[in-house]
Amino acid sequence: MSIVFSSKINMVPEDQLYTGSNYYTGYALFWAGLTVGFCNMICGISVGINGSSAALADASDASLFVKVLVIEIFSSVLGLFGLIIGLLVSGKANDFA
Repeated sequence: MSIVFSSKINMVPEDQLYTGSNYYTGYALFWAGLTVGFCNMICGISVGINGSSAALADASDASLFVKVLVIEIFSSVLGLFGLIIGLLVSGKANDFA
């Protein structure tokens, strides 16, 4: 995401610094970064909790492993969802001009 964000930043003359487009770009990049970060944090927490449950379920009954693994795959999709939303939000932002 930082490569996408850095492509939006250019040198801006001071008389064009406080335009509506620049404000929108700044807020869009800020919220896109925050969305990606929080979604990946939640993804890590949920994968950790589900991974612990998968290890305990596999230790007690080996037939449950595939079922728990499917749930873990769905919890890891949260990080991908955050990345997609971040790309969509930052894609709408104009370059600083």
